[in-house]
Amino acid sequence: MTRGKLVFKNLTRKKSRFLFTIMGISVGIASLVTLLSLGTGLEAEVKKQSQALGAELVVTPKGWCAYEQISVLTGETLPEAIPNADVEKVAAIKGITAIPYLVQRTAIKNQPVTVVGILPKPMKQFKNWEIDRGDYRLDQESAVVGSSIAQQFELKTGDKVTIRGTEFKIQGILKEMGNRDDLVIYLDLATAQKLYGVGDKVSFIAVKVDDVTQMDRYSQEIQERANVAVVSDKQLIRSVLAIMGTVRNTLQMIAAVAVLAAAFGIINTMLTAIHERKREIGILQALGAKRRTIFSLFLYESALYGLLGGVLGLAAGFALSFFAAPYIEQSEFTAFLGSAQSVKMFSPAVVGQTMLFAVVVACLAGIYPALKASRLSPVEAISYE
Repeated sequence: MTRGKLVFKNLTRKKSRFLFTIMGISVGIASLVTLLSLGTGLEAEVKKQSQALGAELVVTPKGWCAYEQISVLTGETLPEAIPNADVEKVAAIKGITAIPYLVQRTAIKNQPVTVVGILPKPMKQFKNWEIDRGDYRLDQESAVVGSSIAQQFELKTGDKVTIRGTEFKIQGILKEMGNRDDLVIYLDLATAQKLYGVGDKVSFIAVKVDDVTQMDRYSQEIQERANVAVVSDKQLIRSVLAIMGTVRNTLQMIAAVAVLAAAFGIINTMLTAIHERKREIGILQALGAKRRTIFSLFLYESALYGLLGGVLGLAAGFALSFFAAPYIEQSEFTAFLGSAQSVKMFSPAVVGQTMLFAVVVACLAGIYPALKASRLSPVEAISYE
């Protein structure tokens, strides 16, 4: 009998114990894979949304905390604090394009929806939007909606939506952009300001610069001309990823503890197996098997636990991430995600790291039992009944 067949036969001799040990490590690996795959997908989506913003600089009110700066990417309701006078001062700077945003919320069929007040013509040029259906026209009675909003609520041109008690006719539906623009109802800026009672203020200003090498100069000039703060798109991404990274690392540590708990299950299983197979170990030694051979047999068994548990955990983890993604995207923080697919990411790196982790943990768990088995004396082993 080859070494591989012997290892597998010994492993599955007690089928119930084998299954429970495999399930233990699978649960830990599944939780780890779920967090890794969702986290990788969310990071990619954050970068995608930053690119979709189309701005190198974001002008915000002074005193905004990191959470409010992050909300620029997530599409949440933002406080309005930049007056139109400051918008005009920023827009007057040569070499930049300034686009003001007023970000608010409404509800359609009891579902929260983002409403953004914009300057129609500058925004269309800035974003390179194309109309899928209808016309691109925004006035006191008209709105334009993103493709995902139209699909989700089965809206078509000519339909009406009610925002804060006022009806707006849907004049146009944008072509799919693949970002949070698809999840927004757009109103004329002045109309939105009046509707939400914010006076002449906006939430933030997206700024595109003609010369990216002069960003520091533009940033300084903006702050000198207007009473505002300026953050770069890269700073926004770092802020988002820093918060996500802290939360994700904490959850991954919890998942890793589950895997380590499973490792103690492997140790217990292997020690029990040694106790039950003392006589077999003695026979192998009597037939000439060396200590390193006995050691390797038990270490291989332990590694196989990790390999099989890792494979099952990977399958379960990706399945969990698939079903969990719709619930993840419904949260406030991830409301900007265009679809569940955006947070489901099958990454070869995740697969490789997870499998390596599972096998290494299992091998480490198997070292002590393997040493114990290899150090049994032939007389002690054979005489065991």
